[in-house]
Amino acid sequence: MDDHGVLLQTAIPGPKSMEILERRNKYVARGISNNCHSFVNRANGALVEDVDGNTYIDFAGAIGTINVGHCHPKVVQAIQEQASQFIHTGFNVMMYESYIDLAERLCELAPGDFAKKAAFFNSGAEAVENAVKLARKYTNRPGVISFTRGFHGRTLMTMTMTSKVKPYKFGFGPFAPEVYKAPYPYVYRRPEGMSEQQYIDMTIEQFEQFLLAEVAPETIAAVVMEPVQGEGGFIVPDLRFVQRVREICSQYGILFVADEIQTGFARTGDYFAINHFGVVPDLMTISKSMGAGVPISGVIGRAEVLDAAAPGEIGGTYAGSPLGCRAALAVLDIIESERLNERAQLIGAKVMGKMNELASIYECVGDVRGLGAMCAMELVKDRQTKAPDKEAVSKIVKAAGERGLLLLSAGLYGNVIRFLMPLTITDEQLETGFQILEEAFAVVYH
Repeated sequence: MDDHGVLLQTAIPGPKSMEILERRNKYVARGISNNCHSFVNRANGALVEDVDGNTYIDFAGAIGTINVGHCHPKVVQAIQEQASQFIHTGFNVMMYESYIDLAERLCELAPGDFAKKAAFFNSGAEAVENAVKLARKYTNRPGVISFTRGFHGRTLMTMTMTSKVKPYKFGFGPFAPEVYKAPYPYVYRRPEGMSEQQYIDMTIEQFEQFLLAEVAPETIAAVVMEPVQGEGGFIVPDLRFVQRVREICSQYGILFVADEIQTGFARTGDYFAINHFGVVPDLMTISKSMGAGVPISGVIGRAEVLDAAAPGEIGGTYAGSPLGCRAALAVLDIIESERLNERAQLIGAKVMGKMNELASIYECVGDVRGLGAMCAMELVKDRQTKAPDKEAVSKIVKAAGERGLLLLSAGLYGNVIRFLMPLTITDEQLETGFQILEEAFAVVYH
């Protein structure tokens, strides 16, 4: 595989991928979606090669899972060493030191000068589920507040907390009780004629009114917030809004939970995105890039909250697997040694520059936004009406894919292009990806 970038040997998808696709359609459930119809053969850094020999530049990062790049040598070595020693004992049956090492390092990295503990699981949704369990156990309260456009998973509880109805919730009810959705600021779509400051004032007031009109704060165990909304369209909230929500949580004894599953592990230019907002959460949920592709997730937070559950009340057969723990420890080493927090800021600046350049050419680009290397552009049919253009995003993603660039959409309206390239991407690969993005725009808006 050429390290420099895109190499197309066939049309995309190629003949071998098409053959496997037929089998996929015959044997794999229809409800599992696929963004790209090619099949991977190998991947390295920010490059992915399919079974037909086509090489792609990856701006999707396995939906934010590969911040340190595909098959980073340190991660591969850690997994191989662990697999040669033992693959699984079940932490509940016989413990292993890597679990303790990972808990110690993450507790030291997590914000807050109080005593902290951690517990590990398998997926992001499982981490959120357990954060809710712990919050309810600790506070002896039933209620949970999440936010409009938030995404927290596909299990019963997390699907209930998730805001987007289709495709995540439609037809899958009834849902979990005592889950409430509060408004979350979306500055780009504020009422016409209202300043940003006026709008933030209004959203803060709406949240305060929410606790009068919808649910009593004394019944709420936790407020769960993505510091930057992921699936919701990479919406970056105002600092004052986040800080006011934190103040209200403290006032009423509500646990503030930062969902860092997509935002964590250097994506925004810090280990955790919540650090940008000057607040300290009681709990954090983590996953995705935590294991560089090996399934692992966790809850980190106040020791007394983590200890609210008695032995056996949280955990799972594969929770905090040895392979996941070793991979996660390698990820932390890589972020530090390769200064990926700084790299994320540099990548983010380049992406923002390219998005602004496209916005100056194409009227369809209604908004560009981001925090660190968590960036997105929102496409509209008209800048005055801001009517979402989901169809254009689908066409651009498809056109980019046919030219060897993996892209993802997002947003409540499906009209946002989000960028989650590995933070180890080279400048040359980044520029090649930008060129393909420009070509995709030109094809769609010829």
